[in-house]
Amino acid sequence: MRDLSDELKGLRARLDEAEGFLRIDELRARRPQLEAEASRPDLWDDAERAKRVTSELAGVIDDLAHYEGLASRLDDADTLYELARDESDEAALAEVEESLAGIDADLRRVELRSMFSGEHDERDALVSIQAGEGGVDAQDWAEMLLRMYTRWAERRGFEVEVDEFTEGSEAGLSSAEFVVKGRYAYGYLQAERGVHRLVRMSPFNAQGKRQTAFAALQVVPMLDDGDASVEIDDKDIKMDVFRASGAGGQHVNKTSSAVRLTHIPTGVVVSCQVERSQFQNRDRAMAMLRAKLADLERQRREAELDEIRGDQQRVGFGSQIRSYVLQPYQMVKDLRSEHETGNVSGVLDGDLDPFMEAYLQWRRGESSGQ
Repeated sequence: MRDLSDELKGLRARLDEAEGFLRIDELRARRPQLEAEASRPDLWDDAERAKRVTSELAGVIDDLAHYEGLASRLDDADTLYELARDESDEAALAEVEESLAGIDADLRRVELRSMFSGEHDERDALVSIQAGEGGVDAQDWAEMLLRMYTRWAERRGFEVEVDEFTEGSEAGLSSAEFVVKGRYAYGYLQAERGVHRLVRMSPFNAQGKRQTAFAALQVVPMLDDGDASVEIDDKDIKMDVFRASGAGGQHVNKTSSAVRLTHIPTGVVVSCQVERSQFQNRDRAMAMLRAKLADLERQRREAELDEIRGDQQRVGFGSQIRSYVLQPYQMVKDLRSEHETGNVSGVLDGDLDPFMEAYLQWRRGESSGQ
């Protein structure tokens, strides 16, 4: 019978480490305080404070539930292993092995949290995709990326809201902007910021030649009203309104409810058409504009660290962070962390967590000088 004692001890040690970086004792003390605040009848008199309290409480509850659930599952596996060993029960041993594999996978996801050190890592993420060099193939590639990140978000239980979608000249899209809503969405997606390169036999080439296409991804954290360090003067904003529309004709309005905002001093442009009213779209567009201007401010303040968007010179050869090769062989390789896989279809279907984890580990090594 296989000895699982070392695996159990290893998982127990990792769980003890998780108890430390999750600050479980602090969270247990903080929870009743937040619950008391959240139950106050005057909580929503101050909407911003109410959002902060309820958001923090949800995070505390989530962290405690994850940790306590893992601890309970590990205790159950330990007990079952003792019974299986005493009775030489191979079926029970197989059940323990399956349970340990699940605990290991869930612990890996929790351990990723220890790598989130940025002040905005817990935030929702505003993501922009821009087709680059490669003509129609690049526009098709940009749409493939939109699908890839949508599938990744669905896997994690995150919500995706597309705010802007500009169709390509023949296929795909020339640009898109969407918000990924979920705890640590920005923390994860910052790993994807940069230029993505696709190599394949082009479906748009009559001779069936291999084609290289590029698309760029930009990611910034969505901020609350009280977070932004950038003040926006109304006179610096140009607002255009237009009729909302979507692929296939859905959400077509008879009134001009969609909003496009241009920040004149910087040239930053955002648009929103997902809400029903012009006022709601303007408020959402302002939040997006605030996030992008705060991002520009951080670039100026911390340019040497290359923490916020990074250096994207041109969306083409020599500037990519990751290559997706479909022909003549199949491989996806990240050029920063060196992580790679031959399962291209899985990656394009949203299996991005290994790349994000590898990036976070690479970044940690870079910042520590290893």
